[in-house]
Amino acid sequence: NRTVLVGASMAGARLDRAVLAGANLSQADLSDAGLYQVDLSGANLTGANLSKATLTQADLTDAKLSGAMLTGAGECGIVRR
Repeated sequence: NRTVLVGASMAGARLDRAVLAGANLSQADLSDAGLYQVDLSGANLTGANLSKATLTQADLTDAKLSGAMLTGAGECGIVRR
């Protein structure tokens, strides 16, 4: 996936069931976003703001989360392989 959303402002966005595998979301603002069953496998989330995001059943296999903010994120059922 060559999706590049570096620094994108997606606060509060509803991205349920989106396929963002391998996407570059570094420094993106995904605070309070709906990410139910989102495929973020292999995505670059370095420095991304995921605070208060809903990550229920999201696939974060091999995702890069260095420096990502996850404060208050709902992490019920996250897939990590």
